[in-house]
Amino acid sequence: MSNAFEEKEYKKRFDLTLWKKLLTFCKPYKKKIILLGFFMLSLAGIDVLFPLMSKYAIDNYVIPGKTEGIEIYAIVFFALVAIQAVNIFFFIDIAGKIETHLTYDIRKKGFLKLQELSFNYYDKTPVGWLMARMTSDSQRLGSFISWGLVDMVWGGSLMILISVVMLILNVKLALITMTVVPVLVVMSIYFQKVILKAYRKVRKTNSKITGAFNEGITGAKTTKTLVRESENLKEFQVHTRDMYKSSVRAAIFSSLYLPAILTLGSIGTGLALWFGGEGVIAGVVTYGTLVAFISYSVQFFEPLQEMARVFAELQNAQASAERIFSMIDEVPQIKDNSQVTREFGSIMKMKQENWPKIKGRITFDNVSFHYKEGENILENFQLDIKAGETIAFVGETGSGKSTIVNLACRFYEPTQGSIKIDGVDYRERSMLWLHSNLGYVLQTPHLFSGTIKENIAYGRLDSTNNEIIEAAKLVDAHNFIMKMENGYDSEVGEGGAKLSTGEKQLISFARAILADPRIFVLDEATSSVDTETEQLIQKAIHTMLEGRTSFIIAHRLSTIRSADRILVIKNGKITEQGNHKELIKQKGYYYNLYTNQFMDEHESKVLNA
Repeated sequence: MSNAFEEKEYKKRFDLTLWKKLLTFCKPYKKKIILLGFFMLSLAGIDVLFPLMSKYAIDNYVIPGKTEGIEIYAIVFFALVAIQAVNIFFFIDIAGKIETHLTYDIRKKGFLKLQELSFNYYDKTPVGWLMARMTSDSQRLGSFISWGLVDMVWGGSLMILISVVMLILNVKLALITMTVVPVLVVMSIYFQKVILKAYRKVRKTNSKITGAFNEGITGAKTTKTLVRESENLKEFQVHTRDMYKSSVRAAIFSSLYLPAILTLGSIGTGLALWFGGEGVIAGVVTYGTLVAFISYSVQFFEPLQEMARVFAELQNAQASAERIFSMIDEVPQIKDNSQVTREFGSIMKMKQENWPKIKGRITFDNVSFHYKEGENILENFQLDIKAGETIAFVGETGSGKSTIVNLACRFYEPTQGSIKIDGVDYRERSMLWLHSNLGYVLQTPHLFSGTIKENIAYGRLDSTNNEIIEAAKLVDAHNFIMKMENGYDSEVGEGGAKLSTGEKQLISFARAILADPRIFVLDEATSSVDTETEQLIQKAIHTMLEGRTSFIIAHRLSTIRSADRILVIKNGKITEQGNHKELIKQKGYYYNLYTNQFMDEHESKVLNA
């Protein structure tokens, strides 16, 4: 299926601000990076000495035809080789560690941001796009910062040292050899522009492919039941074709850039050989100097070739960095103000000792709300819910039921008016304070890979085995758990795939009740289970909601018969309210809905008898 989400377009050739942000990740490894720089400088320095060693050997041993003192020369030469081997070992070891740590830190920062972002961010952003940022983009950045910077330090220092030595040996020949450098600079500016554009397209398309993979895997059952395999493959091929074209385009420009550098390097070497050869014939340049110049001209353009590769990778890395920081820099739509954070703490440093105890009274005071784009869903909405009261919502799809609950949970905030908890605007309290007192059970409960015990304990990680078992017993989950092969240590599978919907629901209830929240939300909690399981869930719900403020959204009206108040919502307004008996007496919308549903269920029982 096509995705309405569109990623931000980036235009800057080189974003210095972005790279400054990225380099902040390097601060904890400052000592390692300095040490790495030392080994790279040492590596470059010894690389520069080898042609001088060759010059010395030619001018002092080969041309004169003598061997006096060659033993000392050999010792020095092999000592340099040994030092170079040590340099290479340490720079590979240190760069590898830096890469691993940086990738970890980038992913950690990204994961933390995902915990902080508001509900609406996940509404609009596909999972696959987030996965691409957290995996391939993070890995690419960590790799580039460690190995790319290594190559740039080595290449830059080697070129500077070679230029100095060449100028010392022969100024004229050095300037002639380096006449190709200005051409190279102009060429690099052009290729930087086209390569970055191509890699941005590659990274953007990669996100679409990751998103398509995610949807294809999570929606595999739906695909098979609707026999959509061939259509999905066609849609996926569109993305992979775009990826292929973008990747080929990026590869073509990168591959053109490198041969251009090689060609310029060969021209530089040719100039050194031509003019240096004339100098040797004229007797103004020694043969050893000519050999050294040829070696240096090759060496000078070797780091240029390496830096050309790094330069191309930099474009790819910037494309990844832009995407990662678009997520890391995302400002949560719902967040605590600085005063609230100071008093009650943040997600990383909670000040739970300052959190007041929630009683559970919730008041909607002239609340109006609309999503970022669109008409008001609620307008001047008034509702006062007593502590411990169970409120059920009934109404057509899109009437505003879920919006009311999401506002009460502070997944969204009112665009006008206020929502008060125990008489205080909840924006004056920590969002974590509210969410830690919130139990939310969805129509399709989410279980994590692991055991039943681990999933129940997710509600309170410090809970004991006895507390976990007691929570399961309270919601009638203990019996079916003990019938499983490993009891509470049985694996639930990915997303709870090894359990039925009803079993997953009961475990999610046990998890919620173990956390002991003051506010409960049940969103279509019985719509996907059979009648027998529903009776168990009804009993579990009664246990859970006792003494707690709770919201129930349900299509099965049998679930809400015992609610303290039932609200019929239409176009964001309360059109009927009362308990079950009172609404039946009114013979309005609720009465018609209930009697029709009762007749349908009774008819089904008769037909299935």
